Amino acid sequence: MKDQLLARIEDRSAVISVVGLGYVGLPLSLEFARAGFHVIGYDVSQRVVDALNSGVSHIQDVSDAMLAELVDSGHFEATTDEGRLVEADAISIAVPTPLSKTRDPDMSYVHSAVEAVARNSHKGLLIVLESTTYPGTTREIMLPKLEECGLVAGEDVFLAFSPERVDPGNAIWHTKNTPKVVGGLTPACTETATALYQSCIDTVVPVSCTETAELVKLLENTFRAVNIGLVNEMAIVCDLLGVDVWEVIDAAATKPFGFMKFTPGPGIGGHCIPLDPHYLAWKMRTLNYKTRFIDLASEINSKMPDLVAEKVARALNDDQKSVNGSHILVLGVAYKKNIDDMRESPALDVIRLLEERGATVEFHDPFVASFREGSEVRHGIELTDDALRAADAVVIVTDHDGVDYQQVVDQASLVVDTRNMVQATHQSRARVVSLAGPPAQRGVAPVGTRAAADRPAAVQHA
Repeated sequence: MKDQLLARIEDRSAVISVVGLGYVGLPLSLEFARAGFHVIGYDVSQRVVDALNSGVSHIQDVSDAMLAELVDSGHFEATTDEGRLVEADAISIAVPTPLSKTRDPDMSYVHSAVEAVARNSHKGLLIVLESTTYPGTTREIMLPKLEECGLVAGEDVFLAFSPERVDPGNAIWHTKNTPKVVGGLTPACTETATALYQSCIDTVVPVSCTETAELVKLLENTFRAVNIGLVNEMAIVCDLLGVDVWEVIDAAATKPFGFMKFTPGPGIGGHCIPLDPHYLAWKMRTLNYKTRFIDLASEINSKMPDLVAEKVARALNDDQKSVNGSHILVLGVAYKKNIDDMRESPALDVIRLLEERGATVEFHDPFVASFREGSEVRHGIELTDDALRAADAVVIVTDHDGVDYQQVVDQASLVVDTRNMVQATHQSRARVVSLAGPPAQRGVAPVGTRAAADRPAAVQHA
């Protein structure tokens, strides 16, 4: 079985299926298709499938032109028909793994995907889970379902885990050139999964087992969450001391060894950093171990939107205004710059907290025209001089490149800057309140005017 599968991968006669056509699954599908495989993408959303088959992408990093070319060539097709999975020689599962309200793993999407794959499994099939989850998922959830079908892992079927590494909006690192970690249940499983990904990924990194591969992803994002928590706490320290946290960080980043630059912000967002460490924390609680670093970092990071709301309230108070009844404009609702992804965005918490205090809040985001919150659809506004002058406070939450920050500081009266996008001069109208630093100053210019040499390149943004 292994030799037959390896031969089909080698000559590109293998049919590949990807379950879940979102931020991870669609780019992966297209890399397999570009490598010469016939790819059947499976998703439960008829809307998504119809759009993809028409050559229309719903993912910012996947262009319509790239998609249409692969659809027209017959290398990629999408379907909602679960039965098409039986045609596959290899299946990658890339479905969401959210947290429940109690911050425990919600494995319902993984369970549904595994059950669908098991119903359509056959000898000679390779199955790779890419969804971020806790160590043990592949062995404890996927393996038993296949064994119920009478299939032996490593002989009849091949089972592996390969953590997704997707950074939406990153112009340099994408699916093909980002190294891919692969760990199988058996050496044969690792060998076949490695061969599959080597067909379309520049660098593949085999590891000894599925648990190692599962833990790699959690370490990566726990590392980021903990360091962002540290620099966010440093921002609080600097604010209490009246010291410019950005100046401290930039100076520390000149050290050529032993320091990696992270920057503070209004909170953490996206599907990975706010969620992934909790998978590890949950797993360790089942083993009666408390992950103290993870819990503390989560506590600090989750409180940053409260700090922003309090900053706004104090700044308005300095202008003899109350939050209650004030008109506030939030700049940026995506979780990070230059993308349209709002998953776990701290901007949503900032808006909610300000509205709870009685403010009227509008937003502008060049990448997000509108979004749904419960039953309500919120629409953004144009960033005009009138809109900036009408706002009692402008809050910079997401540092998109497409925003004219010179216009912001020229027209607004008060700017609460959580991303260090503006700095003080004596030429503009706005009074600027930093996330952390010396007392607010009136008259600002965009930080972007600083020489590039003054800004160290290695930055891990919150």
